Parts: sequence; C-alpha cells; structure tokens
Amino acid sequence: MNSRQQQLDAFARLLDIMDDLRNKCPWDKKQTLESLRHLTIEETYELGDAILNNDLQEIKKELGDLLLHIVFYAKIGSETNDFDIADVCNEICEKLIFRHPHIYSDVVVADEEEVKQNWEKLKLKEGKKSVLEGVPKGLPALVKASRIQDKVKGVGFDWEEPHQVWDKVQEELQELQVEIESGDQDKIEAEFGDVLFSMINYARFLKVNPEDALERTNKKFIKRFQYLESKAGELGKPLMDMTLAEMDVFWEEAKKI
Repeated sequence: MNSRQQQLDAFARLLDIMDDLRNKCPWDKKQTLESLRHLTIEETYELGDAILNNDLQEIKKELGDLLLHIVFYAKIGSETNDFDIADVCNEICEKLIFRHPHIYSDVVVADEEEVKQNWEKLKLKEGKKSVLEGVPKGLPALVKASRIQDKVKGVGFDWEEPHQVWDKVQEELQELQVEIESGDQDKIEAEFGDVLFSMINYARFLKVNPEDALERTNKKFIKRFQYLESKAGELGKPLMDMTLAEMDVFWEEAKKI
C-alpha cells in the first residue's frame, strides 16, 4: 500500500489535473453543479453495482470517478469564492470529530447502537428540527424507507423483537387482502405500500439490506431469463411462440447453473 505522503501526492496530482481540465477542456469548462448532478448519481449507482459484484478492481475505478466529481464540485465552488476542497475536507473533519465524542472527548459508549443514538442526538443539537431532515427527498422509495427506519431507531422509536415486526407484516398483508377484495385501487396501493414498508423494517431486524437483496434478485432473474432467451434462440423458436411449460424447462436448468 502507498504511504501517507504518496496518498497526499496522488490527491494533489488530481487537483492539478482538475485545474488543467477546467482551464483548457471545452467540455469541462462548460460544466456546472447542476449539469454534473445526474452524472454523479450514475457514478454512485455504478459503484454500488461494483460492490454488489465484489469486483475490487471495478470498485477502485468507480471510486476514482466519484472522487473526480467531488473535486470537480469543489473546483466550481472555488471559482465563485464559496468554498474549495480544503473547506470541504475541513467541514467533514469537524463534523466527524463533533459526532464522535467517544473518540475525541470523554464520552463512553457501550456498543454500536449507542454510537448511532448519540449521532442522532448530536445532529439535533446542530439545529436540525427533525431526525428525518437528513433523509434526502430524492432517494428512491425503497432506500428512503430504509433510511427513515434507521433514523427513527436512533432515537428509540423501534420494535423490541423481530417477531413483533413479522406480526406487523402479517397484519399489513391481511389489510391488503381486504382492500384487494374491495376493489378500491387507491386503498390497494396504500396497503401495498404498508406491506413493503413493513418488509423493509423486518429486513433491518434480519440484518439484511433490502436494496442489496432486491438487486441481487434482479441480477439473478436477468441471468436466468437471458439463459432462457439463449436456449430459445438455439431452437430457433421465439419466446412468444413457446408455452410456459416449455419455458419452465429452461428456467429450471438456469436455476441449477
């Protein structure tokens, strides 16, 4: 691994390259905070994919792409004299020191859960009126639900035992079934949302990340379905001309691979 000086030199090199790009490259000169936003989101998802695939080389590359975006935003901020990369680094350093009094002060904590609870209490001391203020409005709904539940748990609003959450899941499923039988589409959607929210909560008690779990299933389904498509292609038979029973033969084969 690189020494601390080598790490600092590499970061300085990136900052120098960013200066060059911003001054000389037509595309880089044109970018704004707003124009980079959707690209940053894409890079974040690409990093997430690499992590799920446990592809360490790809993780390294995607981290570099994400780091470039951070440096890019800081460069733009420096051009308007609002902030630069040092301000960004110092801001997060001060926040980390403040929110880790068990490391940088005399506070004693028993375990990870107590650290999380202190974290949320300290955020309220910083002027936040709600523990949920830190949940971005633009998050995908599944991720947002998970973060909401994590946040309220930090102030003690939580179930005590996993079986209580599972009972809640069963209760929500029954309420969904009632609305399905009533045929009220708006109420069906509302109850379906409650079922999903309860399942996400249960996942937390099982120590399962629901986003990762669902994405693993997505990848598994894609792999199996593409195997089915390839087998149909070998037979020279379009999928739409195959029966479900014929498709199921190849689907079961895909499950065994």
